[in-house]
Amino acid sequence: KSDFINFISDQEWKSIEPVSSWFGPSSFLMSSMSALFQLSMWIRHCHNYLTENVGIPVWGSYAVFALTTLFSGLILGLVSEALERDWL
Repeated sequence: KSDFINFISDQEWKSIEPVSSWFGPSSFLMSSMSALFQLSMWIRHCHNYLTENVGIPVWGSYAVFALTTLFSGLILGLVSEALERDWL
């Protein structure tokens, strides 16, 4: 506590470099990082729901997420290929 008070009263904070705009809390990079963390928490919540409430074994929950990832990648690949062919 005393170190923090001295830091403020001695104005040591003036010698610290400001955070780069790339790493600021409202930057695109940090907003994307926040979205990834929120996605991971949602996936964890879904995993807990599937294993605890529905009664699917842990390996079954992993299989559901693996198949979901596989099919979403397949669909996104097909959509991007269709859009690319239409634009070119």
